[in-house]
Amino acid sequence: MAVAGAIVGAAFGGYMNDKMGRKKTILMADVVFTLGALVMAAAPVPWVIIIGRVFVGLGVGVASMTAPLYISEVSPAKIRGALVSTNGLLITGGQFLSYLVNLAFTKAPGTWRWMLGVAAIPAIVQFILMLSLPESPRWLYRQSKQEEAKVILSKIYRPEEVDDEMKAMHESVEAEKAEEGSIGQTLGQKLKGAWSNDVV
Repeated sequence: MAVAGAIVGAAFGGYMNDKMGRKKTILMADVVFTLGALVMAAAPVPWVIIIGRVFVGLGVGVASMTAPLYISEVSPAKIRGALVSTNGLLITGGQFLSYLVNLAFTKAPGTWRWMLGVAAIPAIVQFILMLSLPESPRWLYRQSKQEEAKVILSKIYRPEEVDDEMKAMHESVEAEKAEEGSIGQTLGQKLKGAWSNDVV
């Protein structure tokens, strides 16, 4: 059920990223994941565990597509690839660590509740740390908040590099918008043509 939740979360993650921003989307994913972990830990009957697993999956699905996007948009270009790769490394390391944590709880009373509930801790830590981080400057720029985007870029790049980054962002965003419009127009034309074709 966690996988099913992750599929749904990933599907809606893109929409949430565009409407709410990267930061708020990650914060919401942390809340949903934490809720799911606590529900599983406190579950009185098996079907409640299933509900908790769905919530955990939703959080994982949203975060798995949002976190790399956020990292790529707030990190300096020189180390962007390394930071995005580090995200994957930390995910794998976290999975290995979870096995060790579960092993440590095998002899504790109510073993399975601890195993499921402890998953909330990383999500809570990430939520707290995310509160001090800025929104994606690229998302802000797309929302016509250029000045806010420039302020954030000034904290990432040297003063003499900020204007060049703003120019590059402007060109990239405008190219994206033009491509999105072209794709939408082409798709609309194809659908219109399909509906207007005579069936033989």
